[in-house]
Amino acid sequence: MDPEAEGPPVIKVTPLQQMLASCTGAILTSLMVTPFDVVKIRLQAQNNPFSKGKCFLYSNGLMDHLCVCEEEGNKVWYKKPGRFKGTLDAFLKIIRNEGIKSLWSGLPPTLVMAVPATVIYFTCYDQLTALLRSKLGENESCIPIVAGIMARFGAVTVISPLELIRTKMQSKKFSSEELHQFVRKKVSEDGWTSLWRGWAPTVLRDVPFSAMYWYNYEVLKKWLCAKSGLHEPTFMINFTSGALSGSFAAVVTLPFDVVKTQKQTQLWIYESRKISMPLQMSTWTIMKNIVAKNGFSGLFTGLIPRLIKIAPACAIMISTYEFGKAFFQKQNARRQQY
Repeated sequence: MDPEAEGPPVIKVTPLQQMLASCTGAILTSLMVTPFDVVKIRLQAQNNPFSKGKCFLYSNGLMDHLCVCEEEGNKVWYKKPGRFKGTLDAFLKIIRNEGIKSLWSGLPPTLVMAVPATVIYFTCYDQLTALLRSKLGENESCIPIVAGIMARFGAVTVISPLELIRTKMQSKKFSSEELHQFVRKKVSEDGWTSLWRGWAPTVLRDVPFSAMYWYNYEVLKKWLCAKSGLHEPTFMINFTSGALSGSFAAVVTLPFDVVKTQKQTQLWIYESRKISMPLQMSTWTIMKNIVAKNGFSGLFTGLIPRLIKIAPACAIMISTYEFGKAFFQKQNARRQQY
């Protein structure tokens, strides 16, 4: 075969460059999506029984975080919500009463979790994809599914203990020594596995999401490139593919997201009240309780807010990540020329 028919050689991006690209994407996504998510949380919290001195789930589209509302004697970043009539009303009242900076409430703890999780996730996905393609061939359709599952499984497993520590840090101010004592006590009383509480429902939601997201993303990207007569995807093709694939995966995995939200908030309530956790708090039991109480539609509570959050977050993240990789590819190509 004529080597020229195969096209120019592919310029590879190093793992460090992939990490830098994903880090930039995570920061930019958090900055742009957080204001919309703060408004969504405030609207949900005003009718949420957990908002009265308890907790709520904060998310920036990349990952979810259990956060603590304002409690007696503890100054935390989230204030109890006012009465809002809608999205625009919430935006205006928050800016007028608390200042525009409050639209980025909780950004520091979000970045603490989102950046390492995203770096691990996206870098592992690309490295696994390259490995599988070298073994199975470029056009094997199962590669995005397998790589997505393995990358997300690993990222969730690594980050889960940090999630527990970060949640504790948000409840009140801890010194490094107090935090160390908390972890030691937790491990001595409940064992090392206690650091991975909430891992199961997170995996049940995030792993299928990841498999569907990456498969649909790669398929849509190729289809849009073919329709446009392009060999390489543009920024808008990456953006559109990320938004559509993220939206589809968000709808399918929403029941597990609802279960994870309930389980994490219940975990916090039992721990804060220092009472033993009931044995029936399994994922499937919570799911059955939701269906029994609210019907099958209860498993799809918050569908519209989730789509409004996930679609732009996935679109911004993947397009920024791909743009970063393209930038490093050009830099690497120039180095090879000289």
